[in-house]
Amino acid sequence: MQTETAKRPRWVPIATFLAIQAVLACWWAAFYPGLFSRDSVLYLSHTMAGPWVSDHSVAYDGLLWLSMRTTGDLGLVTLLQTTAMAAVLTYLAGALKALGAPRRSTTAVAILLPFLPPVGAFAVALWKDVPFTLCAVAIAAVCAGLAANRTLTGPRLAALGGLMTALGLFRANGFLVVAVAVVVLVVVVRTGRSRLALTGAVAAAVPLLLSNVVLPHAGIAAPSSTYVYHTAFGDVAVLYRDHPELFTDQDQTLMTAVAPLSRWREGGTCHTINTLIWRRDFSWQQADKHASELLGLWKRLLLEQPGLVVEARLCRGQIAWRPVQDEWAVGGETYYFSRRPTAETYVGPGKVPDYPERWVFSLRPKSPDLHRMADAWLVGSAAYDWLIWRGALWSYLSYAAVALAAWALRNRHVPAVAAVVAGQQLAILANISAQDFRYMATPIYIGMLLLPLLVAAAWRLVRRKRPPGDA
Repeated sequence: MQTETAKRPRWVPIATFLAIQAVLACWWAAFYPGLFSRDSVLYLSHTMAGPWVSDHSVAYDGLLWLSMRTTGDLGLVTLLQTTAMAAVLTYLAGALKALGAPRRSTTAVAILLPFLPPVGAFAVALWKDVPFTLCAVAIAAVCAGLAANRTLTGPRLAALGGLMTALGLFRANGFLVVAVAVVVLVVVVRTGRSRLALTGAVAAAVPLLLSNVVLPHAGIAAPSSTYVYHTAFGDVAVLYRDHPELFTDQDQTLMTAVAPLSRWREGGTCHTINTLIWRRDFSWQQADKHASELLGLWKRLLLEQPGLVVEARLCRGQIAWRPVQDEWAVGGETYYFSRRPTAETYVGPGKVPDYPERWVFSLRPKSPDLHRMADAWLVGSAAYDWLIWRGALWSYLSYAAVALAAWALRNRHVPAVAAVVAGQQLAILANISAQDFRYMATPIYIGMLLLPLLVAAAWRLVRRKRPPGDA
C-alpha cells in the first residue's frame, strides 16, 4: 500500500480537479448566474433592503452581498461554488484512495459525478445548502485521511473543528449533525477522544452563540418564532387533521387566531409544512404573537401522544430514510429546483421587501445550447429519482462500504468516513420541513465515491475466504 502511494503520479489530483471543474463550468454557463428559489431572493433582501436577519445563514447572506458589491451580480458566488465542489470531490477521492480504494475506479467516479444534476446543477444553485454540503463532504475526506493513517493528528483535528463550525454557520441544524458525527468519531478513534469531544462541543456552540448573543448586538435580528418553531406547528397540524378529538375548544380558538381551522386540516400533511405556513390564510404575524402558546400546545401533545408526534416527524423526515418518494401523497415527492426564469415568477410581487438589485434573480445563460441540454437532462433525471436524487439509499450503502472496508482492511477507523452521513441522516429525522433533496445531498456524494471501496472490500473478503488453491 505504501509503495502504491509513493508511485502515485502527482498530476492525477490536478487532472481530476480540472476535469471536474470543466464539467461544472458548463453547468455554470448553462444556468448563469445560478438556480434560485424563494429563499435565495430572501438571502439578498436581508442585506439590500434590510433588516439583516439570521433565520437562514448570515455567512451566506454576506457572500451574496459581497458579490453584489464587488461585481454587481451573483455569478461569482456560483463560480466559486463550482471550484470548491471540484476541490472537495478531488480531496475526498484522494483520501479514499489513500485508505485503500481502487485508484482508477475512484478517480473515474469522481470525474463522472459532476455530470449528474444533483452535483452539477446543485453546485450552481444559490442555496446555503451548497457550502454546507461541501463542508460536510470535506469532513468525510478528513476522516478518510484519519482512517488511512490510523491516527488523529493536530492538523486534522483543527480541520475538523473549522469544518464543523462552518456547518453551523451555513445551516441552523448544523450543530445536530456535529453532535452525532462527534459521537461516532469518539467511538471509532482510540486516542485523543477528549480533544475530539471538546472540539466538537466548541464547533457546535460557536454558531449558536453567534446567532443568539453576538449577532443581535451587531444589529442582525434573530429568526422569527414561527421560523424557529415551524416544524412543531406542522406537528400540531398533522395531529389536528388525524386526531381532532385531542384538541379542546381553547386549543381551536388559539389555532384560529393564526389560521382558519380548514388551513390547519389542509396543511396537516405529514410530508411537508409548506401547505400550512406558506398559504395566504396563515398569518406569520399572528403565529409569532402566539408562538409560546402554540409551542405549549405542541409540548402537551408530545407528552400525551409521543408516538403520534414521533410518527409525524418520521413521515416528514422520509427524505432521510426512505429510498423512494411517496408520489401519491401531498408533499411526498422529492423537490429538486424551481427552474423558474425570474424572481417574480417564483416569489411574486410584494412577497419580499423589494430592492433595485432584485433583477439579478433571472436566468441569463451564457450559452443557450448548453442551457437546453442541461435543462433537458435535469428534467429527465427525475426518472432516476430513487437512484440519484435521494440520499437514503446512499446512506445505507455508505454504512455497508465502511463496515466491509473496516473488516477487509482490519482498520477500525474506517467507519469515521461515514460519521457525517450518520449525523446528517439523524439530524434530518429529528427536524426537517419538506422532502427537499438538498437536505440529503451529502450522503449522495460520499456514497457514490465509496462504491469502488465497497466493491474492492467485498472482493478482498471473498478472496480471503477461498480455500487455498481454489481457482
